Amino acid sequence: MIKKLPKWVEYCTFFLAVLAGSINAVGLIGFEHQAVSHVSGTVSQLAVSLFLDINTTPHLVIILLSFIFGAIISGMLIQNEALKLGRRYGYALLIEALLLYIALYLLNKDSFSGHYFASMACGLQNALFTTFSGAILRTTHLTGIFTDLGLMIGQYLRGKGFDKRKSILFMLIVFGFLFGSTLGAWLFTLFQYNALFFPIFLSLLLAFVYWLYSYTQTFHVKHL
Repeated sequence: MIKKLPKWVEYCTFFLAVLAGSINAVGLIGFEHQAVSHVSGTVSQLAVSLFLDINTTPHLVIILLSFIFGAIISGMLIQNEALKLGRRYGYALLIEALLLYIALYLLNKDSFSGHYFASMACGLQNALFTTFSGAILRTTHLTGIFTDLGLMIGQYLRGKGFDKRKSILFMLIVFGFLFGSTLGAWLFTLFQYNALFFPIFLSLLLAFVYWLYSYTQTFHVKHL
């Protein structure tokens, strides 16, 4: 349950949502209105392309496969669904930063293949904090978050209790994604694809902070 999640998760999910929102904003503006932080819209575009523009079908298929491959990388690194301090989240964030840098390089060379690496980075991030004691956490899209919020409100109106911590966590993700999207759009108007340097820097910063926090907590426990 959400109540069992450690406090540091709230900060991580907020900044990961900021990261994903900024990537998606750049994608929507610069990748011919192609979202990369989630795949629902891409699947719909793929279906439409089969009837209206078959030439775009391979591109959309590769974007979907790239997202899946990113999640596969995360699964190979983390190797466990249980959220726990000390797992290889830092290495996953480093790989995400690398994938975003490759995407930036290719996009600045006018190569559509940059879309694939951006999608791969989002797939990797989305799989980072997947489940912990039945709690579903997603930081690259908001459909499930809004669904859960609606369910919580509906249950509350029927007289059931309201999980305040769960609602706070969800709202942090919502506002993080909104803030990241706004920032990403603004940066794109100034720097075009170089706006991706922001999520690259944020990925590296989160990896460093995670390692530092994990080390200090481990050191503290050993010396109790």
